[in-house]
Amino acid sequence: MLEYRKLSGATRQLRLVGALILLAIPLSGCGTGALWDKFMAKDETFVDEPADKLYNEGLYNLNEKKDPKAASKKFEEVDREHPYSDWARKSLLMSAYAYYQAGDYDNCIGSATRYVTLHPGSADAAYAQYLIAASHYDQIPDISRDQNRTEKAIAALEEVVRKYPTSEYSVSAKAKIHAARDQLAGKEMDIGRYYMEKRDYTAAINRFKTIVTQYQTTREVEEALFRLTEAYMTIGIVGEAQTAAAVLGHNFPDSRWYQDAYNLVRSGGVEPTENQGSWISRAFKKVGLG
Repeated sequence: MLEYRKLSGATRQLRLVGALILLAIPLSGCGTGALWDKFMAKDETFVDEPADKLYNEGLYNLNEKKDPKAASKKFEEVDREHPYSDWARKSLLMSAYAYYQAGDYDNCIGSATRYVTLHPGSADAAYAQYLIAASHYDQIPDISRDQNRTEKAIAALEEVVRKYPTSEYSVSAKAKIHAARDQLAGKEMDIGRYYMEKRDYTAAINRFKTIVTQYQTTREVEEALFRLTEAYMTIGIVGEAQTAAAVLGHNFPDSRWYQDAYNLVRSGGVEPTENQGSWISRAFKKVGLG
């Protein structure tokens, strides 16, 4: 009798739960089977477009409509809807290019970096790496502002040269590196001139020294050597002034800055003479310019 009561209680509980489930179903006249079918039915309202169709629409937006933003969206759809297809690999690179054309450098860097990470052995990996570098390069500010972006650009461009030295992009990367280094040297020169105006000659010399030791292949080095001649003559370190003028004349004999340096030294009763033990002389011999 005790067993029967337990079983009867359990049965009543099951029936109660079943009743509650039935009450939760709206009494709309639909059968439970129809409701279940509706619940389990697959949503057919969204259908993936073929990868090649999306890709070609992206090309059309990019080349014909000249709308790189719309193009990047199409290329992203390919990557999102067909992630394991060959079209996805192509679209990832094209989205980076489209973003670059739109001036959306952050998204370009993101897409190109993802491409290099996923497809490092691809024939187009060099181009993706170049897009990263070019995006940084195109954001280089003028010399009056912080040059952190310039340093990032140089690092990214050097990565192109290091990883893909024989690629067609290596030549362009080297040219951009040279221009970016000119920018950094220009920043140092700008600060050095400021210190010269303030008559803080020691601080000015340190800035010009940076140009001579780190950026001596840039266009700023000629003026830097003249400014060193000027600063050293002003504070009475004539030997270094003579060396700066002599090195300037030896390496850049046709420079307008050499004539000014020569006249400045001569006005002090001495001639431009190179001291081989000077840091200036050693700096130039280090890279074979002296």
